[in-house]
Amino acid sequence: MMSAVPSVSVLSWGHTSGVQLQGWLPISAVYPLASSVSLKPTSSENRGVRNSNVAVHLPLLTVHPNGRAWEVSSDSSAKRQIEYSRLLPCPPDPLPPSVKQIVILESGNVVDLVSRALSLPQMYVEDLVEFGAVHYARLCPSPPPTATTEQLEVYQQIAFLQDTKARPSCKGKTHREAQKTHRVICKDLYLEAGSYLRVHVHPKRFPRCYDTNWRQRVLMETESFVVLDKPAGVPVGGTVDNLEESCASFAARALGLKAPLCITHQLDNGTEGCVVLAKTEEFPSRFYDLMRGKKVKKLYRALAAGPVPVGRLIHYMRPDRHSPRLLSLGPHDKWQRCETDILSCKEVPWPSPSTLKKYGVNNCGWKEQSHAYELTLELLTGRTHQVRLQCAAAGAPLLGDSMYIPAAIARLNSPEIDPCLYAVVVENEQSWIGNIKDRRDGGVMERWLAAHGREPKCAIGLQACRISWNDNGQILEFEAGSPWWVRA
Repeated sequence: MMSAVPSVSVLSWGHTSGVQLQGWLPISAVYPLASSVSLKPTSSENRGVRNSNVAVHLPLLTVHPNGRAWEVSSDSSAKRQIEYSRLLPCPPDPLPPSVKQIVILESGNVVDLVSRALSLPQMYVEDLVEFGAVHYARLCPSPPPTATTEQLEVYQQIAFLQDTKARPSCKGKTHREAQKTHRVICKDLYLEAGSYLRVHVHPKRFPRCYDTNWRQRVLMETESFVVLDKPAGVPVGGTVDNLEESCASFAARALGLKAPLCITHQLDNGTEGCVVLAKTEEFPSRFYDLMRGKKVKKLYRALAAGPVPVGRLIHYMRPDRHSPRLLSLGPHDKWQRCETDILSCKEVPWPSPSTLKKYGVNNCGWKEQSHAYELTLELLTGRTHQVRLQCAAAGAPLLGDSMYIPAAIARLNSPEIDPCLYAVVVENEQSWIGNIKDRRDGGVMERWLAAHGREPKCAIGLQACRISWNDNGQILEFEAGSPWWVRA
């Protein structure tokens, strides 16, 4: 049965084996809608087994990008009777998160090992590799301090495989170097017994990639860069479990390029508007130098739930690699200064329910009003989530911002829940900010973090409406189309 499905690559770049796709093809040309491979998960009794002849399943592992530990999913997929066939076409409804972590007990090909250990069709595993949803390390990362006695016993089962001296692939590497995780980029990768694998069985999907006319979204194409009017709901570059569904890949394919475009700067997934992507290896560093020299000017439109006074907003952001980010009105040790100029604020109609539904915008508990407020603003510093955070701190969160609206509501109801915003002087600042690494200090910081929601799934009220820079005396300026709340 498996031979009935053509052996093609999810990506069009041909970096792994498979037929290289030329240009822009509809999904049906890449994968038939009725796949010939269909395998339901094994019974819940079998799926609950932690060990097999192929691998040991780990119950808990170090650090997740959101600051929490990776945890084995609850196998809700088995209850839904999901049929694993291919990753394309993109499913209309998102699958529940499922991250599996294993240490393999025998050497072999990565696709074969994952397929056998997780009872997945080989073609589905090949698609996961193409999407960038499989990661490996030569040695298993160390268990976190929060691991229980029962969980530590699982790690003890594979301790005999974690000796760097007995592992040829670890020769010349320190224990920490051997624990470094890498993305699997080739389905022919051979892994040694004792290697660690993290498999994102259900990668986060971005269906808006497939209903966007990417050629019409290109504002300018030169020999060295492309300016794109990014749609909301699509990442600029790849994510931890999905390299394929991104602006860099789909815009490049629409332009007939042989490789994905390179990232020069970021916009949040829910933000739409102007983004600059590089066609050459040299342009990203050149553009970064322009931004560092403050020669790049970025203007934004924002749709806020409340008014924000015209003038300059100044806050300080806690240094943290993970979301949600936190703000204070006062400076603190190592906190980063955030400056935004509010150029205008005008009252506009609140978007209709049909418009909100079309763009996947959720009110997130904020009471619907007759009017919203459209802001025009200029970023003077470019911190992650800066506009979203500063507007929320001003009591005017952006529409659809499911991460910061719940926190803004909690702060309006109980101002004392936010230990950061109005704190100017703190006697023991290290104790006050809590444990940045794992966020489980049990104090006021953890309670404030828990008041935040999750990242938006689609659009928020934010558009990078204009970008300009000075290129050796020549001013280049590009402007996006109307934002979603206007063109709808």
